[in-house]
Amino acid sequence: MPRPLLLLLMIGAVAAALLLGGTLPALTGGAVAGIALALLARDAEPVRPRRTGPRSPRRAEEIAVAPELLEAMGDPVLLVRERRVALANAAARALLGPHIAGEDIRLAIRHPVAAEVLDRAGAAPADAELVGLGQHDRRWRMTVSRLPGGLRLVRLLDVSDRAAAERMRTDFVANASHELRTPLATLSGFVETLEDPAAGGNPATRARFLAIMGDEARRMRRLVDDLLSLSRIEADRFSVPDTPLPLAPLVAEAVADVARALEARGATAEVRVDQGAEVAGDRGQLVQALRNLLDNAIKYGPPGGAIEVTGRITDGHVAVAVRDRGEGIAPEHLPRLTERFYRVDPGRSRALGGTGLGLAIVKHVAERHRGRLLIESAPGEGTTVTLQLPRPLSRKSHGNFAGEPASPDDGSAGRRFGEFTE
Repeated sequence: MPRPLLLLLMIGAVAAALLLGGTLPALTGGAVAGIALALLARDAEPVRPRRTGPRSPRRAEEIAVAPELLEAMGDPVLLVRERRVALANAAARALLGPHIAGEDIRLAIRHPVAAEVLDRAGAAPADAELVGLGQHDRRWRMTVSRLPGGLRLVRLLDVSDRAAAERMRTDFVANASHELRTPLATLSGFVETLEDPAAGGNPATRARFLAIMGDEARRMRRLVDDLLSLSRIEADRFSVPDTPLPLAPLVAEAVADVARALEARGATAEVRVDQGAEVAGDRGQLVQALRNLLDNAIKYGPPGGAIEVTGRITDGHVAVAVRDRGEGIAPEHLPRLTERFYRVDPGRSRALGGTGLGLAIVKHVAERHRGRLLIESAPGEGTTVTLQLPRPLSRKSHGNFAGEPASPDDGSAGRRFGEFTE
């Protein structure tokens, strides 16, 4: 088949796939396969008498177009002939080294699984997952397809993010199951005890057991409520709320919600909000985020202490900070505080009624509002959590401040940890 016609067929196939709604992996694979066949057709062309004149510009352009298309592929792609790399695009050279052209494929891809996949490729493509290629924590899906003329097409697809997401889902299910199983086991044990006439017939014992069962049931309810809240916030993450809301009433509502907890600890809330401070957001979610921050400050602050709540207007956004005078947090824990079910002191957190989801909810609320969450703490100096939120007009006049770099850490008050909107 003439090379120009083959190239036209290849480009037409890709265009048809695009019009029919083809997926990116399918299009990429089709395009790469077409390029490989184009190269093969070029190599298989019958020998013609050598022209004495110069090669036409159009013919030179046709010869160069196939490698150029292969270079445009974002994934690492190699063409292998007789176990040697005949062609490698820029992504493959960046991953495996610039020297791989002409090298034995087993030396180019130094992984024990790679050679096995190459040998296994037959009429149907063979694939396998390579762990540690390039970097020890990276995962690649290697696919090998056998082409006519002794060529093999090797494609490497980076699946590290997909694997990390799957691991997060698995960890979440395991942690949620554990958190629910613990109170359920307690409830089941006390029910069995109360069914015993000897133990259940004692009024004092029955009252004590029922009180514990009530606490465990409330703990389960808080956990389920937090899981549902997290699910709703994540479901709305692409819908950016823009309702103008005065900050002072939001803070006042959150403080009122934790009034009983403040009284029980003998603590007070000192509130200072700049006059005219407004944010653009979802009222219910913002009150919940502020309530979670206050609840943490009450639990981990000293009994009888003061909790400072400030709201300051800055360029383009409003910063709401909640500060306690508690024990503080060691620097190694700060980057993980917004992970679901992560606790610095699991036993103390459960004893205080925590679910391990409070800061995860705050982080997701900040992300949905295109805001930013900063945690600043050091042992013995307390903790300050700052929620930065856009003002109602800041998106047009100042842009999205969430992409700005975090303030540099000067080490004066421990390590600072920022969460940015993705």
